[in-house]
Amino acid sequence: MKLSSLYTQVLKFGIDRDPRVKKSRIKSYPDTAILYGKPDTQIKKILVGIDIEVGELLLADRIRQRQGLDLVLSHHPEGRAWAAFYQVMLLQVDMLARAGIPRPVAKSFIEERKREVERRVLPNNHLRSVDVARILDMPFMCVHTPADNHVSWFMERLLEKEKPKKVEDIVGILKKIPEYKEAAKELFGPRIILGSPKRAVGKVFIEMTGGTEGSKEIFPRLYKKGIRTLVSMHLSEEHFKKVKDANLNVVIAGHISSDNLGLNLILDRIEEYAGEEFQVINCSGFRRVKRN
Repeated sequence: MKLSSLYTQVLKFGIDRDPRVKKSRIKSYPDTAILYGKPDTQIKKILVGIDIEVGELLLADRIRQRQGLDLVLSHHPEGRAWAAFYQVMLLQVDMLARAGIPRPVAKSFIEERKREVERRVLPNNHLRSVDVARILDMPFMCVHTPADNHVSWFMERLLEKEKPKKVEDIVGILKKIPEYKEAAKELFGPRIILGSPKRAVGKVFIEMTGGTEGSKEIFPRLYKKGIRTLVSMHLSEEHFKKVKDANLNVVIAGHISSDNLGLNLILDRIEEYAGEEFQVINCSGFRRVKRN
C-alpha cells in the first residue's frame, strides 16, 4: 500500500465514523498528516506508537538498519498537525447538539475553549521530531481524530447494546475489551473518579473525540439536559472540579488504552481494505490487537 493511499483511506474511515450527522461539515482533519515522506513509498512494515518523538525516531532508524522499516506512525500529532490540532475541536459542537445543547450555545462554548487551547499550543517547538525524521529520511505520519472517532463510535454502540444500569457496570463492560483489560493489569485501567459505583448511570455523554477536552463550563448545561454520566478518556483537574460541581458521574476509560483501541480499529479497517496485513512493531504504549 502506498503512503498516499494509506493517508487517504485513514481520512475516509475517519469521516465514516465521525459523530457529525452532516458529513458536509467535515472539511479536514488537520491533526492527521503525512509529516515526512514520499507519497509513493510502499508501506509494509510500520513502527506504531501512541507518541512518536525524537527517541522513537532514532529507534526506528536502528530497526530499519537491522530488519527494514517503511513508516513510523504516531497517534498523537506532531509538527504542523500538532500546531493545528485545536481546529478539530469544532466537531464537539455536534456532539453537544446531539446531547440537547442548542448549536449556537455549544459553538460559543467550544470556540472559547478552542482559542484557549490554541494559546497553549502556540509556544511549542512543533518541528522538533519532524526535523529528525527529515534528517534520518524516515517516513513519518500521525493519525489522531480519525482514530479517536472510531473509539467514540465503538463506545456508543457498546453501551447502547450492554445498557449499564449502575456506574460500576460501565467499568465492568470496559474491562472486557482487550485494550482496557491490558491497561487494568498495568494499573491504569478504567475507573470511576466521580459518583458512587452503585449510582444510576442515567443518560450518558461520551467524550472520546474532538481533539481534547471541551469547555469546562458546559457540564451544568449537560446536567439540565438529562446527562448523568460522563465517559471520557481523561479529565484535567480544572474540568474535574467543574464536573463535580455539576453532580455528574465520571468514568475515565483511560487515555492511552482508548488511543490503543482507536488505532487498532482503524488499522483493522485499513488492512481489510488493502487485502493484506502490515507488519507492525509496537512501541510507545501501543499494543496491536486484531479483531478481523
